[in-house]
Amino acid sequence: MSIFNMRSEVPKHIQGISCDAKNCVYHDGDNYCTANKINVGPTYATSSSDTVCATFKEKKI
Repeated sequence: MSIFNMRSEVPKHIQGISCDAKNCVYHDGDNYCTANKINVGPTYATSSSDTVCATFKEKKI
């Protein structure tokens, strides 16, 4: 087994995407999202207050 496989990988965040949802499993502790991709909607949104992050998953403690 190589040393690369033995160390923990630090999740990378999505460049340019900040996140204030500290109770999301993808929140990295520094207000960044570590999901592979995000989905924001709904399609009928007319302002930022109408949108939600559909990628959000609650962090179980």
